[in-house]
Amino acid sequence: MAVDKKGSGVKAFIRRVRRRIKRVFITAIAVLLGMPIVLVILLKFVNPPFWMWEVHRTLFPPQGYPAHAKHQWIPLDKMSPSLPLAMMASEDQRFPFHWGIDVDALVSVIEESGDGGPDRGASTITQQTAKNVFLFPSHTYIRKAYELYIALLLELIWGKQRIMEMYLNVVEYGPGIYGVQAACEHYFGLSASQVTRRKAAQLAVVLPNPYKIHPTPMTEYVQERVHWVLGQMRHLDTQDYRRLE
Repeated sequence: MAVDKKGSGVKAFIRRVRRRIKRVFITAIAVLLGMPIVLVILLKFVNPPFWMWEVHRTLFPPQGYPAHAKHQWIPLDKMSPSLPLAMMASEDQRFPFHWGIDVDALVSVIEESGDGGPDRGASTITQQTAKNVFLFPSHTYIRKAYELYIALLLELIWGKQRIMEMYLNVVEYGPGIYGVQAACEHYFGLSASQVTRRKAAQLAVVLPNPYKIHPTPMTEYVQERVHWVLGQMRHLDTQDYRRLE
């Protein structure tokens, strides 16, 4: 009898542990899925005082990162219309039409990646906004899935104009230079409301690697990229694209 009672006690203990683990797991999932919803709703109406990419740069500054970053928020309707058009032309030409995820590009990334996770992002502007604002950098499938989840939330809750406004205000255009207003002032001595199409294209071409590519002085490579972006801007300059400006 004593052995049976001991065995029953062990089984009961195991059941309690399993229930507790299950509750912890469910709670963790609820937090992981629910927290972004709260933050996305909040940031639909409030401009962020900081964002995760900026925090990461501050904690782990690369060589050349300044002691004090430059940033000044500017509303989308105060920017030159050429800025969002140039970024779409360079970074995500299907931005007005997708729901935050470029499925074809995503499949290509998965097919090309190794066992350790995706080697490149092929991210939409919505995905770039999600990871810049909400996530620390990491090349894992779990983080990529979380990024896609947040991107869908941004599309559902923010809409295209708020996504573009956020993107243009937090993306890094050079070491510690965040957003188009700081970038335009730093590189051109102009407000983001004053830049021409060419200067907007010059900013757009640095985004693959703003630590190595600079809008001015223009190298031969930058000139070629600017010429290409300007051509794409003319091609995209339709009502569907201009309504985002």
